[in-house]
Order: sequence, then structure tokens, then C-alpha cells
Amino acid sequence: MSEATQAEGLNPELKKHTFEAEVAQLLHLVTHSLYSNADIFVRELVSNASDACDKLRFEATNDDSLYEDDGELKIRIAVDEDAKTITFTDNGIGMNEADAIENLGTIAKSGTKAFLDKLSESQKQDGQLIGQFGVGFYSGFIVADTISVESRKAGEPADKGVRWVSDGTGSFTVEPITKDTRGTVITLHLKEEYSEGEDNYLDRSKIKRLVNKYSDHISLPIQMRKEIWQEDVKDDENDDTPTGGEMVLTDEWETINKASALWTRSSSEIEDDEYVDFYKNISYDMDGPLTWTHNRVEGRVQYTQLLYIPKKAPMDLYTREQQHGLKLYVKRVFIMDEAEQLLPMYLRFVKGVIDSADLPLNVSRELLQESRDVKSIRDGNARRILTLLASLANSEDSDKQEKFAQFYAEFGDVIKEGLGEDAGNKERIAKLLRYATSTQDGLETSFEDYKGRMKDGQKAIYYLTADNLAAAKNSPQLELFKKKGIEVILMTSRVDEWAMNFLTSFDDTPLQNIAKGAVDLGDLQDEAEKAEAEKAEETLKPVVDKLKAALGERAKDVKVSTRLVDSPACLVVGEGELSPQMIQMLQQMGQDVPASKPTLEVNPDHPLIKKLESSEQFDDLAQVIFDQALLADGGQLEDPAAYLKRVNELLMR
Repeated sequence: MSEATQAEGLNPELKKHTFEAEVAQLLHLVTHSLYSNADIFVRELVSNASDACDKLRFEATNDDSLYEDDGELKIRIAVDEDAKTITFTDNGIGMNEADAIENLGTIAKSGTKAFLDKLSESQKQDGQLIGQFGVGFYSGFIVADTISVESRKAGEPADKGVRWVSDGTGSFTVEPITKDTRGTVITLHLKEEYSEGEDNYLDRSKIKRLVNKYSDHISLPIQMRKEIWQEDVKDDENDDTPTGGEMVLTDEWETINKASALWTRSSSEIEDDEYVDFYKNISYDMDGPLTWTHNRVEGRVQYTQLLYIPKKAPMDLYTREQQHGLKLYVKRVFIMDEAEQLLPMYLRFVKGVIDSADLPLNVSRELLQESRDVKSIRDGNARRILTLLASLANSEDSDKQEKFAQFYAEFGDVIKEGLGEDAGNKERIAKLLRYATSTQDGLETSFEDYKGRMKDGQKAIYYLTADNLAAAKNSPQLELFKKKGIEVILMTSRVDEWAMNFLTSFDDTPLQNIAKGAVDLGDLQDEAEKAEAEKAEETLKPVVDKLKAALGERAKDVKVSTRLVDSPACLVVGEGELSPQMIQMLQQMGQDVPASKPTLEVNPDHPLIKKLESSEQFDDLAQVIFDQALLADGGQLEDPAAYLKRVNELLMR
């Protein structure tokens, strides 16, 4: 921001400031891109006023003198048709000059650049974004050509007030004023097009409707001056003709919202539309939620939870450093946004409110991390969400099943993180997971479904990890299982292999990765097959020994395979070792990965392997077979040029 300058010919105490570059860009976007969502300014300015009152209530828990003999917190909206203004007044925490310059002249919240880029993507962008990034004040410039703000910070002298004025074009002025009452008064001087006709915001009934739509849940009273019908006075008392009249403003203020926090009411009294509107308000999501749960929890720790599952994953879902969490209240006093300690990280997409009866009002983020009560609330929230998801997944109702499928498509990979993060709920999480299989392409099969289809004598749940479904279905590792008609779960998410390190069995049935270790089909493999495999191993021993020598350090071992049918070779890693895909993923993340060598398994019945023994290009052919097995397993060649050279030479002979 540039240095303050004295405005020419004006009050010597009036200082002119230039908006920081990002605010100037934002104001341009607001006035040119959000005109189709003009209504949002009411929601945002009421929300800001509510936040200011919440901050005062919080600060006053340690110093009640901040109330200044006015403990009834409220928000008032006034319309002046003659002056063409709308005024929003609160008696909250207020601002001094430094606060006004900082809060109204800069955007302090991280992620502003991403927000501006998102807002720039198209004209008429939805206004939900503006509140999400804490810049809701600027929405006033959608409808106003000038905004003036008068404020005084609670606890400071009357002559320490400040007046802030801007036309939203690139600069603002500030000057000291005397203000007897604490709090903030924001006056919007409406543009011509918003003070008449269909978009007339001087219409009091329109403002009331918008407050009811967006801000009915605000726990503070939102007031407007009361209107009453006043009949015309008759000149003659004996005149029976009907009289006219008009609505007249009184000096009495009436509350136009319910003025009670939604979560404090009984769920039986709340309509679905109210839940949806509240979700949109706290999440800045233009879509309604997928589902929600609202409960009062009694026990050692007492709290109310109102938890929502969104329909769509947010853009920053996989940015684990980005703050996520629930709004925390203590005895209806707002404490903080994004209290991440109230949810495990794998449920970071959940939105909502927690109102605790037991936490101290001065609780901090540091105290939240150490509190046993908070751990109890976090565990309770996790169980509640997992139970809600299980009720959708196991329902016979087609609408609920569709909701679960929609949830899993958006958040299935995040839920899998819980296998490694939440040991206490590992079984609950495992029951929610859905996969494609070697016989079914859709993400529909649960571990329980798979167990119900297992062949007689099958002792394990078989699965395979791969980069995508096509790679999994064409993997050489599947060949024996296809031949025997054994279904295999296909895991194609990048998180799967990591997650499966923490899940070794389901419902007492072991889970076996068919690409790791030896294939033991147990009763599904007859004695004749075992004998044939032993014979092939003995017959091919000279070739195997020669392959070990040719591959050298590239392979941990070379063995005759019992899992291949059509392919010449495949790579296998030992139990507990990292697969080529996992090694590649960790390296892309910049992590040091310990050296790990796979075992090459060869198919004794394949013509290429039979040809090896008498081949004059044995070493080159051995390297090509290994490289092809690596590619088939989703790995990357260390030297693609050398591979191509070997293949070309072999093709020319």
C-alpha cells in the first residue's frame, strides 16, 4: 500500500490511501463479474456484523467493561429512500484507524491469488467464493458507488473513532471522528440501477426476504424499523366511504430473523430447507449438502454437533496444509473457525458446527491439541460421520445408495487415508471401501461383497494395485486367477498401496496382494499342478541361472513362475517391500526411497523363454524381457534409449 497522503482542499486530518494491488483487482472483478448475484451483499455484511459481535462477546469474557453498559448485542438495517442508502449497524467489537486501514484496505488471508484466479474464470461467477476468502465487505460495491464506514473500537475513547470512505475505484480516505457508541456503521450509497425497478434494494420487504433467506440462523437479533398501516383521517365522521392509507415507519425496531442459533434448536423443529440454507452460509458452497447429522451428545463431555457432508470435493481437498475444520462455539459463544482438532484429517471435507458445554471460553488452538475433552469430541464426530456413511451404504433405499455412490466418487480416496490414521475406526472404514474387480468394472464391490462370492476353498481376499483399471485388467499377475475363475479386487488409486499396509485382513480373512510374494492358492491348486511346477523349475534351472548372471544387480532373484499363463515374465516384490509404482510415487514426492530389487518370474511354457536357452543374443533378450515386465508392472525404465536400441537390434536379426 502507498504512503497516506492528505486529500487536497479537505480536512487536514483526512488521509488518502491506495488499495493494495490485490484489492484493486478484486474490486474490479466484484463490480464487473458478480452483478448477477447482487443479493449476496446483504448476506456478507450481516455475516461481518455478526462476526464483530461474536468477537466482542469473546473478548468480554475476560473484560466485561468492553460492553460499555450495552450488553444487548444486535444488528440493525436501515433504508433511506430519499438519500438512496442502506445502512448496516452493529454494536460489536468495532475498529480504530489502524484496524480500518488493515481490514478494509488489504486482504490478509492466504490463498488470495488462487481466489482471484478462480473468480476470473468466467463472468457472473457465483458469489459464494467471496465470503469463503474473507472479503465479503467488498461485495457492497456490487450495488453501491460509494461506501462509508464509521466505527469505534470497544473500550477506546469516543474521539478515537474513524471514518473510512471509498468509491471502490482504487483508493480510500480515513479521518478521525468522535463516535459515542462502540461498533460499526456501514452505509451503502446505491447505484441508480439498484435504487429503482426490479433490483430496488430500497424496498424494505426485499431486504427482509434476503435476511430470512441468508441470515435467519444468525443468533443475534437482526432488526429493522417496524412499519404499520395508517389509515387516512376522515374529515366527516358520518362519511361511510372506505378510507385509504399507507404503511408508515415507526421508531420501534422489530427483529426480522429467528435470532436463535440453528443447532441449538431441536432437529424435529427444523425444516430441511433451513439445514440446507445454513450449510450454504457456513460453507460458501452454492450446492446444498449431500447429507447431514444433527445430535446432542450427552456423557462425560456434552456438546451439540451439526455435521455436513458436501456433494463435491473442494479444490484444496488434497492440500493437507490448507486449514480445514469445524466452527467451534462454547456455550453458544463463537470461538474460532476451522478448528481442525475436532476432526481427524481424513474427514477434513466435513463442514459444520460444534457447540461445547464443557470447554473453557478462552480455549486456544494449542489447548485444543492437548485437551482430553477435544479428543473425545473428535472421536465422537468421526464415529458419527462413519455411521452416517454406513447408513447410506447399507440402505436398501435407491436414493441413499445413489448418495453413497456420489460420496464415494468424490471422497473415497480421502476416506482410505483413515486406514493409516485412525486405528480405532479401521474396521468401520474398511466396510465403506468400494473397488472394481477382475469381473466387475464399477466401484461397487465391498470386501463383504467379495467374501460372499469367494470360491469354495479360497482362504484369502486377493487384490492387485495398478495405475489404472486398464493396466490392472491386463496385468500378467492376473493370468492364473483368470484361468481358474478367481475374482481379484483391482485397486487403482495412488493411495491404495499405502493404505493397504495398514489393513492385513477383513473379518478374519487375510488380504493378499497377488503381485507380492509367492502365489499360494491352497486348496484351489491341485497336486498335479504342483508337481508340474516343480518339474518345470528343475528343467529350466540352467536358463534361470544364466538369467541371474545376465541381469546382475537389476534383479533380486529369478524364479520359475506358477502365476503366468500368457506372458513371458513378470516382476514380483516380497511381502512388505515397495512395489515399482509405490517407489515411483514416493520419488515424485521428493522422498528418499531405499533401494529395492524385484524378483523376475518367468513362464516356462512361453515360447520366448524356451527360445532363450539357445539364443545367441541371450544377454540382450534377458534385458528386454526384464524391461517389458517392468513396463507391464507400471514401472519406468531407467534407460529408455538402451531398451529401444536392444529391441531394434533384435528385430533386425
